[in-house]
Amino acid sequence: MGNMTQEQWGQLQNNLLKTVGKNNFATWIEPLEFLEITDGVATFQVPTTFLGNYVSQNFGDLILHKLSEAGEDVRRIHFRVGTSAPRPRVAATQAANHSASPASAAQPVAQPRLAESDDAAPTSAQTHSVFEATDSAATSQALREELLPGAPLDSRFTFDTFFVGKPNELAHAAARRVAEGGPVTFNPLFLYGGVGLGKTHLMHAIAWELQTKRPDLNVVYLSAEQFMYRFVQALRDRKMMDFKQLFRSVDVLMVDDVQFIAGKDSTQEEFFHTFNALVDQNKQIIISADRAPGEIKDLEERIKSRLQCGLVVDLHPTDYELRLGILQSKVEQHSAQYPGLELAPGVLEFLAHRISTNVRVLEGALTRLFAFASLVGRPITMELTQDCLADVLRASERKITVEEIQRKVSEHYNIRLSDMIGPKRVRTYARPRQIAMYLCKQLTSRSLPEIGRRFGGRDHTTVMHGVKRIEELRQQDGQIAEDLELLRRALEA
Repeated sequence: MGNMTQEQWGQLQNNLLKTVGKNNFATWIEPLEFLEITDGVATFQVPTTFLGNYVSQNFGDLILHKLSEAGEDVRRIHFRVGTSAPRPRVAATQAANHSASPASAAQPVAQPRLAESDDAAPTSAQTHSVFEATDSAATSQALREELLPGAPLDSRFTFDTFFVGKPNELAHAAARRVAEGGPVTFNPLFLYGGVGLGKTHLMHAIAWELQTKRPDLNVVYLSAEQFMYRFVQALRDRKMMDFKQLFRSVDVLMVDDVQFIAGKDSTQEEFFHTFNALVDQNKQIIISADRAPGEIKDLEERIKSRLQCGLVVDLHPTDYELRLGILQSKVEQHSAQYPGLELAPGVLEFLAHRISTNVRVLEGALTRLFAFASLVGRPITMELTQDCLADVLRASERKITVEEIQRKVSEHYNIRLSDMIGPKRVRTYARPRQIAMYLCKQLTSRSLPEIGRRFGGRDHTTVMHGVKRIEELRQQDGQIAEDLELLRRALEA
């Protein structure tokens, strides 16, 4: 051992605590175990390579400076991965506890920043050594089950029960490719669309398929809310290193409803570094959300950029043919459950026309209809359908959404949706943008401020100006008037 004693290292830790703060100290500095100083090299033992890499990148210069201030001749820091019998806590730990009030000492500070820069994510070579260190440490199975449980999979949601139509065929094909478990061709696969269009169904189907075809892979499916809960739980229980190791040890990570982490800084930070570590390892990531990455408000730009670097697939609202196909496939199941029930011609077509926004509602309506007809002992006629489903039919009256208008206008003018709602003011994008705003004002009940927010956070006065301008052009320009009529018919169909 060099000139510095364990007691002196404890005093130096106290100085580091004051500089880096309680959370950074507890997560990154406290796990360091001082070993020796030899030939200008200070050696510390660390529990994992990941921790050593992170400390070296973010606190290495600071530790060197503090060692020099303490009179030690140190030019370099070396980290050695290993485990040993725990030593008594040094003075810095006590200082950390006494520096806070009794109440705050027992509770982690809300939403601490765990890393200071994008560079905190390890390189692929570093990440490789992280997994080796994790394996050698042999993290207990009980701890793994506590911090990394996947959400239960629904046995109904398989590829066999997913009805494929034009609005979802690309998403289905991409999900099938990922479910093969072969070489990663696009990372991440990002699925987005409205409620009840099949995002979660496809996520579960991928997980089921991977379990069958590649049982050797460590596949974890969970919601973004569960990811955040595990993260907060690890913070509270001071198990952040275990959390990091476990989430970075998966082969396929599936996160549902990622829009949930928007605005939650610390969770976004950890998600970003987990994402980077897995991509560097060429591990597959599959993510779903209710809108495209660029349209998720309060999501950090670097995360949006990362999410857009793979394959982004939109599950479009269902069309009539797809809804009718879904109903026909479900009728076979219900007929087996309720044998002998008669179904009048035209009922399925009626439901496919009237319930158009949500597949879950459509399937639920059919289930209720069969159950009701069985209970009252009557055939499923059009009259019984309208009586049984009166509330569902009222709620499902055609409602045109802002997103639907934006998509239809973008397709009509052959521009990208992101360009239409983005900041560019060139006429190629500005005129379709104003037309979309005009149609939103005419065909939806949204207020001007709400419409502005859906168009890249624009002010309501901008929407007002756009609506007024299109009103004028509609009277003067025959092409604009024709476009508006075509778009209105397509949206109201």
